[in-house]
Amino acid sequence: MDEASDRRPPTMEDVAQVAGVSHQTVSRVLSGHPNVREATKECVRRAIAELGYRPNSVARALVTGRSRTLGVVAANTTLFGPASILASLEYAARREGYLVASVGLEELTEWALGRALERLGIWGVDGVLVMTPHRHTVEALARLPQPFPIVAVEGGHELGFPSVVVDQFSGAKAVTEHLLSLGHTRIWHVAGPSQWIQAEGRLRGWRTTLKAAGLLVPPHLGGDWSPASGYAAGRQIAAAFHGDARSRPTAVFAANDHMAMGVIRALNETGIRIPQDVAVAGFDGIPEGGYLTPPLTTVRQDFTAVGYAGVSLLLQLIEEPGAPLSHLTVQPELVIGASTAGSVQAGVVPGPAVAAD
Repeated sequence: MDEASDRRPPTMEDVAQVAGVSHQTVSRVLSGHPNVREATKECVRRAIAELGYRPNSVARALVTGRSRTLGVVAANTTLFGPASILASLEYAARREGYLVASVGLEELTEWALGRALERLGIWGVDGVLVMTPHRHTVEALARLPQPFPIVAVEGGHELGFPSVVVDQFSGAKAVTEHLLSLGHTRIWHVAGPSQWIQAEGRLRGWRTTLKAAGLLVPPHLGGDWSPASGYAAGRQIAAAFHGDARSRPTAVFAANDHMAMGVIRALNETGIRIPQDVAVAGFDGIPEGGYLTPPLTTVRQDFTAVGYAGVSLLLQLIEEPGAPLSHLTVQPELVIGASTAGSVQAGVVPGPAVAAD
């Protein structure tokens, strides 16, 4: 190579010259074409390493028809759950050698979702993961054209989408059964926003478990996932202690850990002891939960498993467009802390990691 070529980045033709093959052969090696001898592949790899060649992603996309970029449509990423899912999807995609193009939804409308998918299509993504925790968002997705493979994350099981979800119902059932096993019979629930699919599953799991135990199901208290809404619910719970002792709760299951934190503060301020007077449990498994006083019982969601399952399913659809419809379910795990049973040994009660429906 001459002095001028040393001053520019190496090209595919330079790799072909050093390896003693055609540039078409180099292209086939880079695209993973099966009809290339192993000895030839090794020559090309050595030439790439020697020259420090980096494939041009645009040129490679023209050859393979793939950009090796996945799109993600996300909303509410200031909240712990959506933020954790987004991070897990990005990490899993990078592990598979893909870039990620993310588009945030500023409003939860069909128009905004359509624009986000249109933008990702212009960017040439190979497929899209759509985080659909809201009922109307996943319903809107079902009405929109799908020019590329799409996997719904945290929604879509009922609407015929390839999807990955955490089993919210079984998580709520597990924590409610835990409270029942400790002798609690008046278990109140602080629910998440009604349009959230996760809130629906947790509410249903709590309600179904109480009914199965032959217990009265009290009206649930409303929340919006924030500690402030949990605090407001906690004030209502504390007010119940001024009435008939037979109607006051002995346990509270909050639909997420941040609302449980608000409940705990409100109860502490009014002198109600946890768990001696009222046991409190949450959902999500935030890292801070273990540092509360007392440490919080919660249902931990395996967001890493969600990320890997979502990316794996999307890549399968990209490679096999006619693949059968798949729904993957990630099981959560109950983590027992002193907020429900200070005398019970803390620990983890796991379920299977991922199951296909």
